[in-house]
Amino acid sequence: MATATAATSASSSNQQQHLQTYDDDDEFQDACDAETASGSCALDLDTALAEAKIAVDLFFNNKFNEAEALMKPLATSSMYHSVGHSVFTYLEAMLTFEQQHIAAASEALKQCLNVCNRYRKKSTLTETIGKTFKKVNYDQYTDLEAHAELCSAEALLLKAMLTFIEDETLTSLIKGGMKIRNCFAMYKECNNILTHRQWESESSKLHFESGVRMGLGTFNLMISLLPARIIKLLEFIGFSGNKQSGMQDLITGSQSEGIRQVLCVMTLLGYNLIVCYVLSHKEGDLRFCDELLVKQLNQYPDGVWFLFFKGRLEFMKGNLDDALKWYKKSWKSQNVWPQFHHLCFWELLWVNCLRLNWRESLLFATYLVENSKWSRTIYTYQKASIMCMLKTEELHSSEIRTIATLMKEVPKYKQRIAGKSLPMEKFACKKTERFFAQQSFLYVPALELMFVWNLFKILGKHFHLADGVYRIVEENLNHYGERVNSKSNPAFGVYAADNKALLLLLKGACLRQMNSPLQATRCLEEVIALYKDIKEDHYLVPYAIVELALIYIDQGNKDQAILALEDAKKNYSGYSLESRLHFRIHTALMELKGKSYENIPSGAE
Repeated sequence: MATATAATSASSSNQQQHLQTYDDDDEFQDACDAETASGSCALDLDTALAEAKIAVDLFFNNKFNEAEALMKPLATSSMYHSVGHSVFTYLEAMLTFEQQHIAAASEALKQCLNVCNRYRKKSTLTETIGKTFKKVNYDQYTDLEAHAELCSAEALLLKAMLTFIEDETLTSLIKGGMKIRNCFAMYKECNNILTHRQWESESSKLHFESGVRMGLGTFNLMISLLPARIIKLLEFIGFSGNKQSGMQDLITGSQSEGIRQVLCVMTLLGYNLIVCYVLSHKEGDLRFCDELLVKQLNQYPDGVWFLFFKGRLEFMKGNLDDALKWYKKSWKSQNVWPQFHHLCFWELLWVNCLRLNWRESLLFATYLVENSKWSRTIYTYQKASIMCMLKTEELHSSEIRTIATLMKEVPKYKQRIAGKSLPMEKFACKKTERFFAQQSFLYVPALELMFVWNLFKILGKHFHLADGVYRIVEENLNHYGERVNSKSNPAFGVYAADNKALLLLLKGACLRQMNSPLQATRCLEEVIALYKDIKEDHYLVPYAIVELALIYIDQGNKDQAILALEDAKKNYSGYSLESRLHFRIHTALMELKGKSYENIPSGAE
C-alpha cells in the first residue's frame, strides 16, 4: 500500500497543477516538509481510516474533545486526520458565528486542501491533454490517490460554504460558487474512479464508496429542489440534479459500513425532517426516519445529534410533549459545545408556541437573543412577537417598554451574507416599521411567523392544536372592526386591508388543517380579493393562492391546483419571502406534473 511518505516524494512542479482546483487567493504552505524527515508523515491509509472511524464514533457519542485530540496532532500530515480536524473547526465556526472561529476554520481548511493535494495523483502536461481525447485509465490511481481526490472534494465544499460568511461581498458569492462547481466535478471524477478502477482492498473501496455516495447523493438531492429556471442555469455550467438518484445514493451509503455511513444518515434525516418541511408542502418520510433513528440511537444512545433529530421527528408528528422531552434530553446531553444548545432552544421555542405557552416560549427566545449570534435580527423580532401575543393585562409595564425597545433594535443587527440581505431579516425589519406606524401594535405576529416558517402543517396532526390557533385568530377578527374604526389610531385604517388579509389567511390556513375546505376557500378568496387594497403586505396574496392550490390537491383536483400554482408563480413578484414560496411551488408542480428537471421542455420555467 502506498504511504504518505511515498506520496510526498512527487515533484513540486506536479503539485502546482492541482492548486488550480482551489481559489487563486488561497495560500498553501507545505506543512509537512518539516515532519517528513522524521517520518511522522508515514501513516498508511488503513491506519488513518481506522483512527478516523474511531474519531467519528467518539464525536457522535459527544466525546468531542477526545475526537479532536485524536485528529489534530496529525492534521498537517495525514489527509484523514486533516479532514477530521477541519470538520471540527468548521462546525465550531458554524455554531458560534464568531470571527476568530471562522478564521480558524478557514486556515484549517486551507491546510487540509494542501495536505490532500500532496497525495493526489500527479499528471504531466501530456497526460492532462490526453484526457481530452482518450479514456482515462483509473487503474493508474493508487488507493491513497483515490482517497486524496475524495478528501479534497469534501474539504473544498466546506471551504466554499465558509466563503459565503467570511466575506459579505458579491465577490465571495462568485468565488464560493466556483468552488462548489469544482467540488461537484471532483465528486463526479471520484465516481468514475469508484466505478472503473480495480480495487485491491475491499475495505478501502468500502470507505471510498460511502464518501462518493454521500457527496453525489447530497448534491443531486439538493439541486433537485431548486426551481426549474435555476436548474437549467446550473446544468449549463456543469451541475445536475436528480432526486431519485440522490436518495438512492444516500440510502445505499447509510446501509454500508463505510466511514461516512453516519453522514449519509444525517443527510437523510436532515432532508426528511427539516428541508421537506421548510421548502415544500410535503412531509418527509417519517417512518423511514423512525427506522434510522432506532439504529443510530442504539449505537449512540446519548448522541446530541440523534437525540435532536428524535425530538424533531416527534415535533413533525405533532407529538409536542414527546418533542419537548427529546429536545431537552439533547440539550442536556453535553456541555462541551454549548452553542449546540441554541438549535434545541430554537425548536423548544416553536414547540411551545404551538402549545400556545407563550411564557415558556419567551424563556428560550430570550436566551437566543442574549447568547446566539446566528441572526440577532430574527431572534430579537421573534422575542418581541411572542411578547405581543400576551394580553395587555398579562404584561408588566416594564415588559411593554421592553417590546418597544426590542422592535427598535431589530434593524440594528441586520446582516449581509455573500452580499445579500437575508429575506427573513428584511421581513422582520418591515414588521417593526409597521409596529410603530400602528402605535405599537401588530396582529398576531408570532402566528404569522409560525405560518411563514411553514409550521402550520403540524397543526393538522391534532385537531386541538389547530383549534387553539383558530380561536386566537377569530378573536382578533372580531376586534378588527373596532380597531379600524378607532379615531384614536388612524393608522389602522391605512393598513386595514393588510391586517384583514393576514387574519383571513391565517384563518384559512387553520381551516385547511382542520379539514374544512369550503370555509378555508372562502377565507382565502377574500384575501385574494383584497390585493389592490393591500398597502405593504403583498406577500399575503400569492401565499393565499398557494394555500388554495393545496386545498385543490387535497381534493384531488390536479388541473385546478396546477393553474393556481402557475398563477402564484408567474403573476406575482417583488413581495416578501418570494424565494421561499417559489421553492414550495416548484416541488408541488414537479409532483403534480410528474416530471423531474431532466425532462422539462425547453423554455419551461
